[in-house]
Amino acid sequence: MIAAITFDFWDTVAVDDSDEPKRAALGLPTKAEARTQLFVDKIVDRYPHIDPAQAAAAYAAANAQFRDHWHNGHHTPGVTARLHDAYAHLGLRPGPGEYARLVREVDELVREIETMEIRIPPDFAEGIHNTLDILVGEYKLGIISDTIHTQGRGLRHLLQRQGLLHYFSYFIFSDEIGAAKPSPQVFRQAALGLGLPPQSLVHVGDRESNDVTGPLAVGMSAVLYTGIVDRGSAATRAQAVCRHFRDLPNIVRQLR
Repeated sequence: MIAAITFDFWDTVAVDDSDEPKRAALGLPTKAEARTQLFVDKIVDRYPHIDPAQAAAAYAAANAQFRDHWHNGHHTPGVTARLHDAYAHLGLRPGPGEYARLVREVDELVREIETMEIRIPPDFAEGIHNTLDILVGEYKLGIISDTIHTQGRGLRHLLQRQGLLHYFSYFIFSDEIGAAKPSPQVFRQAALGLGLPPQSLVHVGDRESNDVTGPLAVGMSAVLYTGIVDRGSAATRAQAVCRHFRDLPNIVRQLR
């Protein structure tokens, strides 16, 4: 019997990059452009011998390194680690007595990037509020999400601002646990955190590789959610496909 439900965040609970048209309407650059510019401005201001193109290239190299960790190593170093990698690409390694200053400098930039990321909230999935209101009376609910630029504390803030945070009793964010989907560690930790065997959990998400293959490998059930984007539901191994959140309570009740 299913006793708990975990949800992916992006393109499941919230619509990924749905803030970008809002940014464009306000005349703001894309988030990717804004992140790079924040880094470049900080570097050029503090280290005048480095030109903007060098700084931008170092940030791009750190992002490429991050993607390798994410896709091949199944873990997502936090924004702080990524910025330290970018500094290292520029040869900005702290000498004696400089480490504390560099840490403060990076922490300041982390806060600026994180604030930019959540200043304009994304749209949330249609029907998510009503569905969670129904489900929380029958199941324990959790979130399992990889964190790329918006870290766990930022996602909690977005959920709080949307009035959804209180529905969830446990959170797995990849920057906090040190592993990313579809690593079995992620889903086993969710079961431990919710105090249930994996067989009592169902995970709901939009990606076959992360949100179906991952939970199935540890004995959980999986529901592929296609209400925002359908990434190949015709060939899914999930026990069910959910095309609208209003259908999810009945889908879960029918799982064995």
